[in-house]
Amino acid sequence: MSHALPVTPLDTLTAALQRALPVLPVVAVIALLGLPIAPTDEGGANFADAMSALVVVCCAIHLVRARRRPLSTTAALVIGLPVIGIAVAAAGAADPAAGITGLARYLQIFVLVPAAVLLLVRDRRDFRLLAWSFIALALWQGAIGVHQYVTGTGASYQGEDVRAVGTFGPTDVMGMASVVAFGLVCAVALALGTCAARQRAVAVLCALALLPPLALSFSRGAWIATAVACGAQLVLAGLRRAVKVGAVVAAAGVILVGGLGVGTAMLQERITSITQVADAPDQSVVDRYTMWAAAVDMWREHPLTGVGLKGFPDNRDGHASLALSSGSDIAGAGAAYHKQPLLSPHNMYLLVLGEQGLIGLLALVGSWLALLVRTLRGLVRVRRTPPDTAGPRLPSGRTPPGTDCALVACGLLVWQLVDFVYADIGGPSTVLTAVVFGLIGWWALMDPSTPADVDARAPASSVPEEAAAR
Repeated sequence: MSHALPVTPLDTLTAALQRALPVLPVVAVIALLGLPIAPTDEGGANFADAMSALVVVCCAIHLVRARRRPLSTTAALVIGLPVIGIAVAAAGAADPAAGITGLARYLQIFVLVPAAVLLLVRDRRDFRLLAWSFIALALWQGAIGVHQYVTGTGASYQGEDVRAVGTFGPTDVMGMASVVAFGLVCAVALALGTCAARQRAVAVLCALALLPPLALSFSRGAWIATAVACGAQLVLAGLRRAVKVGAVVAAAGVILVGGLGVGTAMLQERITSITQVADAPDQSVVDRYTMWAAAVDMWREHPLTGVGLKGFPDNRDGHASLALSSGSDIAGAGAAYHKQPLLSPHNMYLLVLGEQGLIGLLALVGSWLALLVRTLRGLVRVRRTPPDTAGPRLPSGRTPPGTDCALVACGLLVWQLVDFVYADIGGPSTVLTAVVFGLIGWWALMDPSTPADVDARAPASSVPEEAAAR
């Protein structure tokens, strides 16, 4: 009589790695963003960018080996729509070399890598793995950022090296803020939409742990985008939960500000400055408004196609007023003091409008709005459980399966759309935006009839219910 060998932890780990093998290259992209960035690196390609190219190659190989069809017609249309404006603007670039460089960058961030992530993610287990990877990276970068603030080794802010920038350095002050915000949005979604009490508790603790580094990033745009995204997640999860989570956040704020003294004078001044953009704006706000006006002026001269990809820096001085400063002061976090030139309007919509014109803006924003509509539709379908198609109703108060994934996608998309009002692509952390759009795209565009839309952890009896919910 034969006896089955006991399953060891090593066997379990090996099986988990084999099962997650297709999506591991995407996890590697996220992990590589935890490596230090050279202080002199001002936006060139890094290891994560190289890995994102490998993700596209792995996706192509995976499709050939699995003999899977590529994107559906709807998915190809939504993901590929930005190509129209990008190609036209690249062809109209004054500098052909810069146009080709811009074309490659835009295709990487908004088309190729998102499409590859969409195809490599097979089910909700893979989706959750990437969400937890975002949280892990955020905790790592956040811990470094808090250490920088405490020890005075961060980027320079108001003459002191206290700005938390993580491993991204002073040339990409938005990098750590974006990473921490992504992790916080994912943690809030998993806390609101996960049925398992242990996972929900861990997600709540992670969300609370990410609040201090986000505050210490001194990034007003990231604060606003995170507040809007998390507020949207709370509303979408239900008003009752919104009240409960709001009470927890309020209590945490009292403890952090009142008990631990996180609310320093610098932080309070930065928060107050959000409401002073019209009365007494600081120089950074003046520069931003000046560059916004310059981008609009470029569009007025070339309303359909813009000035061409990578054309904003060359056309900036001819359209900006004298209020624009010579550049941003860069110092601290391992870098010597220098001026960083202002080469973009720090507004993705106006950058696209100025460089790609109405054609590019309508194509790119149209793609994002289609993702938003389909993402919300996916959430509605998950929340709706008709007895005639989804089997027995869920017990009262129980979260329908897939709600966490829906809230992650909705939160990340809302955050990105709001943040693009205050930021644009550029810097080492930009590749993470491509992964974010890939996650959003999987939830919004995956065919509900495919097995990849079914929660891999669900028992066989629950498969019809999950498929009908999406």
